[in-house]
Amino acid sequence: MMLSQLFLPVLAVAAVSPIVDVDYAKYLGTARAGGVTDWLGIRYAAPPIGELRFAAPQDPLPEEGIQMADQHGLICLSTPGDPNSTTTSEDCLFLDVYAPSAANTSSKLPVYFFIQGGGFATNSNPNYNGTGLIEASDMNIVVVNFNYRVGSFGFLASQEVATQASLNNGLKDQRKAMQWVQKYIRRFGGDPDHVVVGGDSAGGASITYHLTAHGGRDDGLFHAVASESQTFATLFTAEQSQWEYDNLVIRAGCTGASDTLACLRSLTTAEFQVVNIQTAYPGAQYAALYMYGPTLDGDLIPDYTYHLFEQGKFIRVPSIFGDVTNEGTIFVYNTTNTIGDSDSFIQAQFPSITLEQLATINSMYPVTNDSFPATPTAGKYWRQGSNAYGEIRYICPGIYISGALVQAGVTESWNYHYDVEDPEQVAEGLGVPHTVEINAIWGPQYVSGQAPVSYFTTNAGVVPVMQGYWTSFIRTFNPNTYRYSGSAEWGTWAKQGYQRVLIQGNGTAMETVQADQQARCAYLSSIGLQLRQ
Repeated sequence: MMLSQLFLPVLAVAAVSPIVDVDYAKYLGTARAGGVTDWLGIRYAAPPIGELRFAAPQDPLPEEGIQMADQHGLICLSTPGDPNSTTTSEDCLFLDVYAPSAANTSSKLPVYFFIQGGGFATNSNPNYNGTGLIEASDMNIVVVNFNYRVGSFGFLASQEVATQASLNNGLKDQRKAMQWVQKYIRRFGGDPDHVVVGGDSAGGASITYHLTAHGGRDDGLFHAVASESQTFATLFTAEQSQWEYDNLVIRAGCTGASDTLACLRSLTTAEFQVVNIQTAYPGAQYAALYMYGPTLDGDLIPDYTYHLFEQGKFIRVPSIFGDVTNEGTIFVYNTTNTIGDSDSFIQAQFPSITLEQLATINSMYPVTNDSFPATPTAGKYWRQGSNAYGEIRYICPGIYISGALVQAGVTESWNYHYDVEDPEQVAEGLGVPHTVEINAIWGPQYVSGQAPVSYFTTNAGVVPVMQGYWTSFIRTFNPNTYRYSGSAEWGTWAKQGYQRVLIQGNGTAMETVQADQQARCAYLSSIGLQLRQ
């Protein structure tokens, strides 16, 4: 009897070296001793190379024989990036699936579909292991994570790209992976009618784009969302982005080509990466942290994010949004020593900001170092700039969305404030930095980066708390149903209450957003459209 005959239909018997048929290929996963089976490096789209560079994702190509799904696919190329990198590739559209080994095609387990962050410039959370979340769910969920195109490969914009290729391909990759889940996740034991989309940073921003995609059109791709450190960045149209394309063409030596896009496509990956750098937005002092990103295309992204939420043009689903205490510290240069340094940083990220708006922001965020130790080389205005940037881009958008959801009738809307301090990060002046909570959600041993040491020691107790909230939400669309014993009941965001859960190293409790933060966010949201957010 052939090996494939032993394991078809999928997972009908004990999951030992399970083979899953996804029509275009058969993938052989690995059953782990702890009761979780993983399939690594599954193609969900055709390689976006050659003529498919800058094109919308296409269906995966048929593959003969059984494919070994025991290694992660290479992650997508970054901007900027190393031309000689061995860990990245243009051929990068792969996903991983983790499922309880006892699951079968009738299990209909809730699915957690995770969108990694990286500022739309890099895949910064690749290859997270879903085992910890599955174990925390009492073996009752399926986890999917994946790569998507970023930087110029995913978000190059111009008239040439709009007419001859495709805009917003990184987001389209994400939707292609969601469509894959709808078509195939049942074969891994998952329920395509119960998909929770999670994401951090740019992944959290992606969630807002999918909620508002096509003006809030519901394509049935997901049924709840859990967004960590959502971000409202500057949005440009293809016409407003022409400068970035023209500069790339110049650097690539393609100015004399009759078809400049074809010339860019003809470059080898290494040749492209040599000229794939970031430059300043027009009018800015220096390059933004992340030059390429989603584009106002009048279709997938029909308007600014603030405007779409204000108008109620979003899918109404149970939602979690939230942030850490010090969202800005890892971004603002710690050498920021003057108000001019601080203003230049803010302007580099939001080039349409006015002098009057900067002056108002400066008055709202006076220089201070209280409870924010600085390293010997840190500048006097590092905290001021960090506080301002953290609220402009992350915290206030999350507060705004939570309010917009409730105003639109979404009663199942939760918000969190994560304030778990790691001693080393506090000593470095970082406070509780951007997306640090991801270590507690996945489990510090299951992330691909280096988790803070305290998450294995003094802060280890926050891991079951966060995993309890998250897996409960994944399973029931409510973070309280299976929350960890002793953790606070997480109340919903009230129309007049600004209520969120406070998560600290010594426990959890509900809190009201402080009045001064409410006031700052009210102002920052009021200028959001002018900042093109």
